[in-house]
Amino acid sequence: MMSTENFIPINTLCQHYKLEIGFFNNLNENGLIEIQLVDNIQYIHKDSIYEIEKIVRMHKELDVNIEGIDIVLNLLQKIDALQTELHKVRNRLLLYEN
Repeated sequence: MMSTENFIPINTLCQHYKLEIGFFNNLNENGLIEIQLVDNIQYIHKDSIYEIEKIVRMHKELDVNIEGIDIVLNLLQKIDALQTELHKVRNRLLLYEN
């Protein structure tokens, strides 16, 4: 049996964020979070909490639907990758300037 010490039950998240379990299942079906099933209880890994906080904020405060959240998260990943690439290019450029 898998240890659940690094996992948070979905029911706990539902109570904390005042959301239905269907919301989290929908996120899971869309590949935005990964739900683990242990002894018929749904869990998410605690490392996913930062991502879930972003998702819940977009959903509740900005009224963005799950498809919109998926698009926003993909764009944020692309921006992050571009910033990393730009940083590497700048560092390489600095080598040639000196």
